[in-house]
Amino acid sequence: MQVSRRDFVETAFAMAAAALAAAPQAACAAAEPASPQAGPNDRLRVAVIGANGRGGEHIGQWAGMSDAELAVICDCDPGVAGRYEEKFKDAPRKPEYVQDIRRVLDRKDIDVVSIATPNHWHALMSIWAMQAGKDVYVEKPCSHTVEEGRVMTQWARKLGRMCQMGAQSRGMTGMRDTIDFVKSGKIGPVKVAHALCYKRRPSIGLVDTPAPLPPGLDFDLWAGPAPDIVPHRQRLHYDWHWNRLTGNGDLGNQNPHELDKARWGLGKQEFPKRVVSLGGRLGYVDNGDVANSQVTLFQWDDALLISDVRGLEMKTPVTHGTAAGPLGVGNIWWGTEGYVVSTNYQSGAAFDYAGQPLGTWSGGSSRDHFANLVKAIRSRKHEDLYLDVEDGHLSSALAHLGNVSWHLGEKVPFGARPTIAAHDHRVILTLDSFEDHLHDNAVDLAVTPLHLGRELTIDPKTEKASDDAANRLFTKDYRKGYELPRV
Repeated sequence: MQVSRRDFVETAFAMAAAALAAAPQAACAAAEPASPQAGPNDRLRVAVIGANGRGGEHIGQWAGMSDAELAVICDCDPGVAGRYEEKFKDAPRKPEYVQDIRRVLDRKDIDVVSIATPNHWHALMSIWAMQAGKDVYVEKPCSHTVEEGRVMTQWARKLGRMCQMGAQSRGMTGMRDTIDFVKSGKIGPVKVAHALCYKRRPSIGLVDTPAPLPPGLDFDLWAGPAPDIVPHRQRLHYDWHWNRLTGNGDLGNQNPHELDKARWGLGKQEFPKRVVSLGGRLGYVDNGDVANSQVTLFQWDDALLISDVRGLEMKTPVTHGTAAGPLGVGNIWWGTEGYVVSTNYQSGAAFDYAGQPLGTWSGGSSRDHFANLVKAIRSRKHEDLYLDVEDGHLSSALAHLGNVSWHLGEKVPFGARPTIAAHDHRVILTLDSFEDHLHDNAVDLAVTPLHLGRELTIDPKTEKASDDAANRLFTKDYRKGYELPRV
């Protein structure tokens, strides 16, 4: 595509949006029934842990399934219980509220634990649940550190438990068809993938006082493996994403969806050998300590993944007389003969390099991914999972590797570039466009500095880096009583 450095991604998104709008719309596929013969006594009893944010989606999905029963809503904040009283007031069997996850795991009548807590709890809750004989659905990223995902996988295999990571694109029929086309060879070998997350993330503010705690909240439980210290910020909930003790920034919040699809299309089932990240908490000063905008490069011997996360306002240009389309999140897979673009979780469009359409795909619903876990629970085969914990680990670890690189980096001026894939034209265009984005938002590097991360060298077999500083950040310290149980 002969386009400027500012709009090569926008052009691809606009073309995909136009192609999908013109294509006949496929009906959304219904969730596959996990067990057509399942009767009342065969229904799985589910406990949702964490009822804020993504927890609401979990509650809605499990409550609407015919072969599962939402039995428990568990959250350390009792304020969530009243929120769901109205929703279930007419239900024949109302879910019970429980504050402490440990009381849920003690129960023999719970089959599945569905986890939508802050990231720092994901691995430990999943492992505790598997040790208690439960199967697990856990939000992305499935882990908070590189090490945790591998330990989760080891426990799942040792105990024979089903553990699915919640990146629902894996269950969407349109996305599965899109990835099948990426791998079909019809656009030639695909050696470069582009994972995009252009989401405006406002500042969380700057305060020097601890966050106010909701009435009745058990902060010891909220903190769990993290330090038992109330963080300084305006609110406790949600803004944990932007603190490294509990979250992973947008690289580990939204972008695990896109990183997973990018890696899926590339067909990579191991860590990359080289990683570097460039970015910062740019454009505002607040209580967050993770990057809001960063470009991360992941390199295998024969493939490259470019992750482009932008948390500031997108000054979207007009491309070829057409608005640039649904810029937000998406992926591009670049083959030698053409490329495939996805602008959401459930669709994709393919083109040759002359701009001629090669195909479109769409369809699916979030429930397909939840129903897939039920299917695997019935079969007891982790191979039946759309996103088994090991795949979840590989995709989540990409975010963690990028953040480790960034945290070990140094302040640099505009124009500083990593050496990884330095001559790849898509990397050059991405970094050019990233710099334009910072200029568009009048980012002053004297106030909010840009950091060029350390270039990490990884051994995919051991999942370790070549330097000790990085390996120390592949794990973390755990508070007493909340230690990570290693196999």
